This record gives sequence, C-alpha cells and structure tokens, in this order.
Amino acid sequence: MDTTRIRPIAICLFRNGNRILVSEGFDTVKQNYYYRPLGGGIEYGESSKAAVAREIGEELGVKIENVQLLDVLENIFIYEGQQGHEIVFVFDADFADKSLYKLDEIDGYEQEANVRFKAIWKSLNEIEKSGGRLVPESLEKLLNS
Repeated sequence: MDTTRIRPIAICLFRNGNRILVSEGFDTVKQNYYYRPLGGGIEYGESSKAAVAREIGEELGVKIENVQLLDVLENIFIYEGQQGHEIVFVFDADFADKSLYKLDEIDGYEQEANVRFKAIWKSLNEIEKSGGRLVPESLEKLLNS
C-alpha cells in the first residue's frame, strides 16, 4: 500500500436480496476480518465507471450491466498498521450472467497480488454476527439509507 498518496478506487455493490457480494480479508495487526465489495484502482485517464467494469472483468471474468454511481466516499483507514487514504466511487450494477446470483460463492483472482479468492454473498447482519466489519466503514451508512 502506497502511503504517500490518495488512491482512487471504484467498487461495486452487487445485491442479492439483503446480501451484497464481498471478499473477505484479515488484518493481522488488528486481528480481525473485514469484508469489502469487489473493485479496485482507477488507472490514469480511465473513468471510474470504466474502472469498475474492468476490475470486475479482471477479478471474476464476467461482464456487468446497469452500472450506476451511488456515491463517492472518502476512506481514511489503518490497515496492517499503516494509514491508507482512498477516494471510493461506489457503484451499483448487475451481472450480465444472472446465474451468478444463484451461487453461494464466486471464484475470483486478484492479478496485482497474484491471489485467488472467493467472493461471497453476505448481509450486513451476517458480517456483524461474524465479528467482521464492512469496509470502507462509511459504506454501511450508505447501504442503510
């Protein structure tokens, strides 16, 4: 994580009933789990809308449709003991392939880190009961409005 600059990212809130699609992570310093919607960095010269479509394509190998900007959040946080700062473009979208909504988890791949992961459907209640937290922190307020 580059701690010398603000990182622009775009994430997507895929909804399935009262659940959203998230990936699970673990902060070894805080010793807790966190859940984050899928997405990633916006490249220079790329719009946030194009970035979220590209990131989902890279991570899940699928196409998305009905992409709508919901909000832009500022996220100042501590991860692995280091401060991070992001401007987060939050999108809502649908999978073009509707069969993905029937899966409990979807295989994903993060190219930059060369890591395979599982994207899972979780409600805010399930995240809270697991002892984890949704990030960015201000996202829960957006989901409850």
